[in-house]
Amino acid sequence: MKLAVIGLGMAAKPHVAALKQLEGRVEVTGLHMRNEARRKAAAKDYGWPTFDSIDAIAADPKTDAALILTPPNARREIVEKLTAAGKHILMEKPIERSLGAAIELVEMTENANVKLGIVFQHRARQGSLRLAQMLKDGALGEIAMVRTNVPWWRGQDYYDQPGRGSFAQDGGGVLITQAIHVLDLMLSLCGPVQAVQAMLTTSRLHRMEAEDFATAGLIYENGAVGSVVATTASFPGDVESICIDGTLGSAKLEAGELTLHWRDGRIEAFGEESQSGGGADPMDFPCDWHRAIIENFADHLEGKADLLASGRQALEVHRLIDAMTRSGNRDGQQVDLPEI
Repeated sequence: MKLAVIGLGMAAKPHVAALKQLEGRVEVTGLHMRNEARRKAAAKDYGWPTFDSIDAIAADPKTDAALILTPPNARREIVEKLTAAGKHILMEKPIERSLGAAIELVEMTENANVKLGIVFQHRARQGSLRLAQMLKDGALGEIAMVRTNVPWWRGQDYYDQPGRGSFAQDGGGVLITQAIHVLDLMLSLCGPVQAVQAMLTTSRLHRMEAEDFATAGLIYENGAVGSVVATTASFPGDVESICIDGTLGSAKLEAGELTLHWRDGRIEAFGEESQSGGGADPMDFPCDWHRAIIENFADHLEGKADLLASGRQALEVHRLIDAMTRSGNRDGQQVDLPEI
């Protein structure tokens, strides 16, 4: 796969490390950043060529696809130009700042027959993959209850950076910027949500426009019930977890580690211990999962694999965040998720 890289935002570190490990499998045709000085400096550091514009990437016959690492408010024009040129897209989460805007970008790529993958690297962890297969096989029986907890920490210096935690740049706070990874994994494992009742607020630990705390009760389409607590105000930050209680047993996915408790008394454990970026350093985790996402995208373009997370699939988590936000803004009234 011949891949252009667009932007080097906060998520760049694991992507760059993954691309270095994938040399020979993935060729970086060039890097584009709006800031020319930063673009040249980064290209020199990584040994990559540069593109001076998105139009140059769109016109480049060597480039098959682009990896977009810009903030979500900078996406639309990029996606328009790339899809018009038939370039496939792998994009950092979120797709866009709102559900409506995300739907527009997904439909834009679909109408142009352009492949769109979203970087939800939590799906690529070994424990996540093992649990996904077990649930597909019905090993836990019917899902009855799902409890999701994201007790992360970000210092005020994080939110003091221009645009962080704002609706104009990020589209919101902890839900769409941090917890979206865990919520996406939860939905990919347990299925779509039908209705939510939520509360969103900003704690006294942060000065920011959007929420740093969100909690909700969920009703799933399959009849299960659940809860979500997500925050960036939990010092010093802890690993995220998804607990699934089924009729035959229960599973706890904590970061990359999976623990199973069966009704007959057996306990099993799988996966790997790892950091998750839940503390003060958001990038404190290995690049293995990003490498798996990029490699899966390359395999998909060659017809060898389904996407781990497609643009269409990613709309499910945007639907949930939209509903949680609407419920939180309506004094916690229960709201149904919108149709897409």
